[in-house]
Amino acid sequence: MATLRPLTVEDVLRVNGSRRFAAALAATSPFDSLTNALIAARCIWLNEVDVTGWLEAFAAHPPIGTTSSSVSKWSKEEQSAALSTATDSTAQELSEWNAKYREKFGFVFMICASGRTAPEVLAELKRRYANRPIVELEAAAEEELKITELRLAKLFSAETAAPPTSDRMRIIGAHLGALSQHSANKAPEITGSSNRTRPPITTHVLDTALGSPAAGIEVHLEMWKDATSPPSFDNKEFKGWTTLGTSITNNDGRSGQLMDNVDNVAPGFYRISFNTSKYAPSGFFPYVSIIFEIKRSQTTEHFHVPLLHSPFSFTTYRGS
Repeated sequence: MATLRPLTVEDVLRVNGSRRFAAALAATSPFDSLTNALIAARCIWLNEVDVTGWLEAFAAHPPIGTTSSSVSKWSKEEQSAALSTATDSTAQELSEWNAKYREKFGFVFMICASGRTAPEVLAELKRRYANRPIVELEAAAEEELKITELRLAKLFSAETAAPPTSDRMRIIGAHLGALSQHSANKAPEITGSSNRTRPPITTHVLDTALGSPAAGIEVHLEMWKDATSPPSFDNKEFKGWTTLGTSITNNDGRSGQLMDNVDNVAPGFYRISFNTSKYAPSGFFPYVSIIFEIKRSQTTEHFHVPLLHSPFSFTTYRGS
């Protein structure tokens, strides 16, 4: 897939309200694949747009729960799950906490709301309200990036004249944040006591060749348990790995719960593996394994480790 023409600044401003971002991404287009467009967007947002640009982008969003006729079509789609699950009391509480948040931080609460219920959004708002301003600014910028990538995928789909389905590209929100866990392929629940709304490590798989989620891929999460010798380029022995959980990606490309829902994840080395041979039998990669390390200073953080896969290439990154 490729964009049919270079993007204009006006095109990109539908995706992200920062004019600096819009000008830079438009200048970089056209793109020969969705993956390259997403990579360029991430690089520009994190490396070329300053705080003023971030705040300009935040200001283009309505508060979560807004039902005004002036709200854009994409914003309405992204907030549809929250709006449809909000009771009168939840909506009132959301409004009050939105106001408290803006008073403390000076900008609208940013969250990639696609597929998230009103209680989930409210819980995240309350959790992040406790952040220091610099920490919350970075968290808001990461959420804006998720929304930007979701909208870029929609724009890219329109540019390539993809056949319409029931909001086909909205499911790329799985690439960007927590989506609904309801699916026929939902894995068995793993229980745990925690104040988190999701496990510390999550994943999804996006088929970048089709521009859609990859359903039905087996996923394994493991942790390195050999304390005498950590995994390294020179120490690739498999006997040190212990399985924490397995799952199958659902229709949104998301795996089920792979580990206990705990407040503090154990520091150490983790490996997440994807059985891609069954999904793409003629592809180059029979399976993909991603090894990453969680530091002692990161045990309260969330680690979203997605796989962006095509038959002959793959990429990943640490999301939140």
